[in-house]
Amino acid sequence: MDDEQLMRGRVYGADHDDPDPGPRRGREYRELVAGPLDGLLLDVTGRSAEELRDGAALPTEIGAYGGGGRACYRPRAGDPLRWDWAGDLP
Repeated sequence: MDDEQLMRGRVYGADHDDPDPGPRRGREYRELVAGPLDGLLLDVTGRSAEELRDGAALPTEIGAYGGGGRACYRPRAGDPLRWDWAGDLP
């Protein structure tokens, strides 16, 4: 993903009414692919290498379990800047 594509993305957790929901300079992001958070960017700034290998279970209102559920994302083999959806958890 080039810088222009990255800068067009919306960051996971940004308020829906935020006039600038995109990425911030100096931060590190991963692109979420497929699932309920498809296309969002996840701020991973400050996460350890171990945490980055593990991926994330992200709270979401729009997954299979609605409010209180989590969407799981894991780094893509061969392209760790993109995290693929691995399913939803309650």
